[in-house]
Amino acid sequence: MTGDDRSFVVDASIALSWCFEDEASAMADAVLARLARGQAVAPTIWPLDVANGLRSAERRGRIDEQSIPAATQLLMTLPIQVEESIGLEAALGRVLPLARSIGLTSYDASYLDLATRRGIPLATVDDQLARAALAAGVELIGA
Repeated sequence: MTGDDRSFVVDASIALSWCFEDEASAMADAVLARLARGQAVAPTIWPLDVANGLRSAERRGRIDEQSIPAATQLLMTLPIQVEESIGLEAALGRVLPLARSIGLTSYDASYLDLATRRGIPLATVDDQLARAALAAGVELIGA
């Protein structure tokens, strides 16, 4: 998948916004509608990032164990292709320097790295990642 107008990178923040009513927004709806017409891609960390977000929400009482299957079902039915493992060399050689240069975690930098490498937009509701993407010249969906 390369830079066609339907492909984009999706991060955990936008995916999790589809699971919580209090995070619903026009932007999240627009990204979901775009996903219905195309396909998204996510870095290797995405499944763990999403699982961690659900677990954190459960620990804070935002979601209960009985609600997780519905969120899981929704996320598993979406056309999101998870990139194969990037490996230690790429993580240390590309993602770590990127994270350092723009002040992001390596996890967030992996989303920006993928969007940059593929030349495709990024969908996120993470303000820091969005600012970094714009500074790097990466198009944001819904911005």
